[in-house]
Amino acid sequence: MASVTIDAPRSSRSNGSKRSVNLEKWGWIYMRASGVVLVALIFGHLFVNLVSGDGVQAIDFAFVAGKWADPFWVVWDTALLWLALIHGANGMRTIVNDYATNALLRKTFTGALAVSTAVLLILGTLVIFTFDPCPAGTAADLLPSFCAAGQ
Repeated sequence: MASVTIDAPRSSRSNGSKRSVNLEKWGWIYMRASGVVLVALIFGHLFVNLVSGDGVQAIDFAFVAGKWADPFWVVWDTALLWLALIHGANGMRTIVNDYATNALLRKTFTGALAVSTAVLLILGTLVIFTFDPCPAGTAADLLPSFCAAGQ
């Protein structure tokens, strides 16, 4: 019976190749760090949108326009968008790696996930940064108070 030798964990690679970046480790660290930051961002978002004002009934175009007129909330919502989407995509990537046993299927799912995440990040960021709180031709009663009445 032949004996099998298993290298000790964390031992240097036997083939002499240079050590590469451990993406799985950094994905794991990202999930923990982004999760902590997301908890703060989400509870802040929920508090401002639902608790501090008149509740969900007050959320309309003028509310969002007034909120996004402040650069603080633009940065807050952009960070929330990016962290949440990348966090979710990384979680889905982990699920694909765990359950997709066929290499072609795994690459297809991972590629589709990367493309859909990139599209959503681009579109969401464009919405936040190109949002016009005072669109021309809108009824004055629908606009936030800081918009000029003559638009």
